[in-house]
Amino acid sequence: MASLPVPQICSKKQNSCFCHPQPGCLCMVWSTQPENGRGRRIPGLFWLSWEPQSHLTYRPKDTQPQARYWEVRGQKKQNLLTIPPGFKKGMDFAPKDRPTPAPGLLSLSYLLEPLDLGGGDEDENEAVGQPGGSRRDAVSASPCSTPLARASSLEDLVLKEASTAVSAPEAPEPPPQEQWAIPVDATSPVGDFYRLIPQPAFQWAFEPDVFQKQAILHLERHDSVFVAAHTSAGKTVVAEYAIALAQKHMTRTIYTSPIKALSNQKFRDFRNTFGDVGLLTGDVQLHPEASCLIMTTEILRSMLYSGSDVIRDLEWVIFDEVHYINDAERGVVWEEVLIMLPDHVSIILLSATVPNALEFADWIGRLKRRQIYVISTVTRPVPLEHYLFTGNSSKTQGELFLLLDSRGAFHTKGYYAAVEAKKERMSKHAQTFGAKQPTHQGGPAQVRTGRVLYLPELNLCPFSFLLQDRGLPVVVFTFSRGRCDEQASGLTSLDLTTSSEKSEIHLFLQRCLARLRGSDRQLPQVLHMSELLNRGLGVHHSGILPILKEIVEMLFSRGLVKVLFATETFAMGVNMPARTVVFDSMRKHDGSTFRDLLPGEYVQMAGRAGRRGLDPTGTVILLCKGRVPEMADLHRMMMGKPSQLQSQFRLTYTMILNLLRVDALRVEDMMKRSFSEFPSRKDSKAHEQALAELTKRLGSLEEPDMTGQLVDLPEYYGWGEELTETQHMIQRRIMESVNGLKSLSAGRVVVVKNQEHRNALGVILQVSSNSTSRVFTTLVLCDKPLSQDPQNRGPATPEVPYPDDLVGFKLFLPEGPCHHTVVKLQPGDMAAITTKVLRVNGEKILEDFSKRQQPKFKKDPPLAAVTTAVQELLRLAQAHPAGPPTLDPVNDLQLKDVSVVEGGLRARKLEELIRGAQCVHSPRFPAQYLKLRERMQIQKEMERLRFLLSDQSLLLLPEYHQRVEVLRTLGYVDEAGTVKLAGRVACAMSSHELLLTELMFDNALSTLRPEEIAALLSGLVCQSPGDDGNGYLLDLGIERVRAVAKRIGEVQVACGLNQTVEEFVGELNFGLVEVVYEWARGMPFSELAGLSGTPEGLVVRCIQRLAEMCRSLRGAARLVGEPVLGAKMETAATLLRRDIVFAASLYTQ
Repeated sequence: MASLPVPQICSKKQNSCFCHPQPGCLCMVWSTQPENGRGRRIPGLFWLSWEPQSHLTYRPKDTQPQARYWEVRGQKKQNLLTIPPGFKKGMDFAPKDRPTPAPGLLSLSYLLEPLDLGGGDEDENEAVGQPGGSRRDAVSASPCSTPLARASSLEDLVLKEASTAVSAPEAPEPPPQEQWAIPVDATSPVGDFYRLIPQPAFQWAFEPDVFQKQAILHLERHDSVFVAAHTSAGKTVVAEYAIALAQKHMTRTIYTSPIKALSNQKFRDFRNTFGDVGLLTGDVQLHPEASCLIMTTEILRSMLYSGSDVIRDLEWVIFDEVHYINDAERGVVWEEVLIMLPDHVSIILLSATVPNALEFADWIGRLKRRQIYVISTVTRPVPLEHYLFTGNSSKTQGELFLLLDSRGAFHTKGYYAAVEAKKERMSKHAQTFGAKQPTHQGGPAQVRTGRVLYLPELNLCPFSFLLQDRGLPVVVFTFSRGRCDEQASGLTSLDLTTSSEKSEIHLFLQRCLARLRGSDRQLPQVLHMSELLNRGLGVHHSGILPILKEIVEMLFSRGLVKVLFATETFAMGVNMPARTVVFDSMRKHDGSTFRDLLPGEYVQMAGRAGRRGLDPTGTVILLCKGRVPEMADLHRMMMGKPSQLQSQFRLTYTMILNLLRVDALRVEDMMKRSFSEFPSRKDSKAHEQALAELTKRLGSLEEPDMTGQLVDLPEYYGWGEELTETQHMIQRRIMESVNGLKSLSAGRVVVVKNQEHRNALGVILQVSSNSTSRVFTTLVLCDKPLSQDPQNRGPATPEVPYPDDLVGFKLFLPEGPCHHTVVKLQPGDMAAITTKVLRVNGEKILEDFSKRQQPKFKKDPPLAAVTTAVQELLRLAQAHPAGPPTLDPVNDLQLKDVSVVEGGLRARKLEELIRGAQCVHSPRFPAQYLKLRERMQIQKEMERLRFLLSDQSLLLLPEYHQRVEVLRTLGYVDEAGTVKLAGRVACAMSSHELLLTELMFDNALSTLRPEEIAALLSGLVCQSPGDDGNGYLLDLGIERVRAVAKRIGEVQVACGLNQTVEEFVGELNFGLVEVVYEWARGMPFSELAGLSGTPEGLVVRCIQRLAEMCRSLRGAARLVGEPVLGAKMETAATLLRRDIVFAASLYTQ
């Protein structure tokens, strides 16, 4: 084989990376992960995935989706599937029509003929992919199908060096006008679908919808797509076709999901369909060599950071539930992955309907320099009907009022009927219990007894109605784990399953629970859930054991669970629709406060109603247990726009350290490419063009003559600009103050200075009620009625300002008859607030002025109230040519802002300098001032554009410098930014990288036993409240962990980060220390319930995350040469991984 150029050692040796000294370096990356599919320790040559510009550009040449032409370094190549990125030669695996020789006469040339190992003519290769040729013609003309000349020896068949040299990628030509997000009309039929794709890679038992066909056509063309469709519309069809297409192409697909439970479900579904499917999650690795890998987004991010060889032959990455990018905690992971993905990988984005899908696709398109086709559905496949339910007993179970019909019309009559029904019942209840209000001791007991009897009746009421109306199955969304359990337990008399269904449920439970040990099968939650399931009821929330949640999901998908009480997380899963969805409430606690459901949250959960092919419509019911919600709130929740996709990008120490270890991508580049910076960065090319034009214009300007008396002309210009900015700052502070806004009431006289008026007196007539953006309707003096055309208005400021124009006030005085106008002012339009207040009737003045704007009343004289106000303003202007007395910011408005005081002193100093300027006395001053001002304004605009194009404009740049200073102070990086040993250890941590690294280097863990280490580390992953006391010898360990956390928090505060020490230390939660300690010592799970009131599902989640943290520490210990600690962490992980906590997922069996 031909030899590659000799690699040279990279400047950052800690990367184990060998680079060519040229752009687009070819890297040999050693993966440090174990052999689990995330990267084996095998060196591999490939282009770094974060190359800024892709060296591949797809250019369709005809209407045939099978024909793919790619441009590599300016040379047209055909079919990326046969020619790897960066190579000039490839291999065509398509069968060739060749004569078969007689048996026994096989020659060496016949055996080697299908394999063109890179030989052939270079000119011959240029002909491939010429316009006008079909794919079949192009393939037949390719060197891969050209017979090899007979050779006398095998040495003649070796590769030529010139044909195998890997070329550095070049930037592709951008599409015309840089339109990266291409909307696709999802209502336009695809009549020639089967003509364009005569042999689809995958076929279904049903006819795909229009939007699915359009997406499939673009997948065949190797385009990236963003499918934003309604819940249960069939987005998975697009993912299935991409997987089938990759298997046909012998490439690889990665499917990512936001949660591990969804990954497990998709693994089961895709494995049943395609067979060759693998699963990679935090604790499970199944078939990592498969062509389709299911994983969480965090696993894919780890692969990209570690340079996994899985990325080599990757063709598609499917991002499901893209709207999860709005998650404040984990949304940043999605952005990291999208930024770091190799540009040749095609992207499939699947999401619920979002209003800014085009904007998000535009960001990705600009990021990857390729077009993204956006396909959105217009309507749901099964329309929904939304009702209000006000009943509370069997007598009132028919109180169901239609609020929003299947056509999307809001019924106000239904709303008012529900309000009246509720009022009538509450009135009767008040009369009944009010007349019999007990005053003796036994009264309250009777009330409590009545309440206990009333609750099950209220719970049972809606389901009795749905049972009669054939409204089952039903999902009841309840925004509290406790209420889910209470409501299910309250339905003791409800039995919805037949005898045959009970038998099927019993056998399924036995089969699923047989994998558990005996004591685990007798857990109270297991027994209670089994009893509920036997009657067709189910509960699904984070407090339920994972294996029980999977049992509930599987039985629900089979139609054996008729009523399911679930929290919001059930809405984010595989397609499990119901006939009816019931909302227990329209308010939820989001972690900080109670609030109404957002439109996107409501639509996501309500979308579970309506089974395609079974129900003509889906039913959504909102229970009104108390008062009926306000109509405006219901309208906003049901018909409002879903939440936009918003960037949750934030800097983390792991991200910074990982990026500091590579040369190809800086942290500043990661920030610059984030979705949060997209609004300011999308116009960067326009900024560059504007900067070039301004530079050219500046060079053509004539230099101003600043000799003689004009020597201080630049200073004069600068003093005037600084004085104006200082005055604006002071006025802005006044307008932002409470007292300043209070002073701007109706009747206050102000000095107006904006584009139309220069130092004109005005009186405020009306103030807008919106305090966030106050608007002041003001009567202002003017010379004559202002022209409606801004171009015909005279300049409000003089063309050449003299000292009298810059310093002090020179109030406007009409030259002829005094006129007036009414304008709407912003706080910045007022140059001063005077001490004068006039008595005015604002409503009358506004009504009269509005009337006189009409043509037939234009010549009517103004009212007396208008005339009085105008004359009073004119009298003030004549009496005070330099302006009436103004409110002092400090003495009158009690403004204690230091910047205001300093600004006032600076303004007075600037006024003195302006008055003493010599340049204004020169006859050449006006002409030379205009020349200087034009030059200075151009330079100022150029500075603004340079700032927008530089790293200094990044929003997170100050925080980045602060975090780097933290890392430097703690010894993770040196002064040059090179990552040291501690930084490399921190990169190996999955979370709490600084705290874990400091604990390791402080030797705080090595002296403890494995079970004690596990219990201590539970404080870093526990998310449930509890007591920190444990009764064991871990008090000192807990205090030591908190002391280390306090030290890190103090360093962060000293470096300027906003998080306080108390907030940083408060993130630790040692509520499950005793539970984890006893579990690691071997206590059965059934005995752990008495140690803590934490729900079983949360305990399992804590222990699972803890085992993953122990594995991270084991790898870090080996990295620093701590075999003792590494062995202890291995033992701790083994002690944790047992029984029901780590029972295998039912979806993987």
